[in-house]
Amino acid sequence: MESARNLPHIIPFVGSIALGVLAWSAVCRHYLWPRMRDLPVQAAVRPLLHLHLFRFIGLAFLVPGVAGPNLQAAFASPAAYGDLIAMVLAWVALIAGSGQFSLLAIWAFSLWGSADLLFAYYQGAIGVGIQPAALGATWFIPTLAAPLVLATHVLIFARLLRPVGDSRHHGESRDSRLAEGTFQG
Repeated sequence: MESARNLPHIIPFVGSIALGVLAWSAVCRHYLWPRMRDLPVQAAVRPLLHLHLFRFIGLAFLVPGVAGPNLQAAFASPAAYGDLIAMVLAWVALIAGSGQFSLLAIWAFSLWGSADLLFAYYQGAIGVGIQPAALGATWFIPTLAAPLVLATHVLIFARLLRPVGDSRHHGESRDSRLAEGTFQG
């Protein structure tokens, strides 16, 4: 009966995560993807990598008074340090630029970063089973920040898996539209 008693707290939390994923996915789909889909991979993902430089914010899970006093270390530590590693990998991918190992660095970053997010959600819901109130002020990380970075990981994977020169925008590539002067935006 414990889970039924916590339902009034769990529904707004899970709902906030779901709505966050939907909102950020819509932003990414309508505003970011059209601008990045035909760019070279390194140029397309560079702004998204810069966004991931802020993943140090996951360290807030370790700060008493920011995280709730009942937030289990079995959730907080992997979530915090997983985000920190993702941030370091984003830096590595940015430093690699468009060099020889840049695609490898982008793949490593996005595989780690998305796995870290999915593992944190798993740990929170099933593995450790945290209560939303235990998050304290860090409640906004899984409901606002994590859906954003998860949506950008989807964009990065979509761009990595998109064949070079593949354009599905009226049969033209961005380069050909730029050359003709018909590209808007």
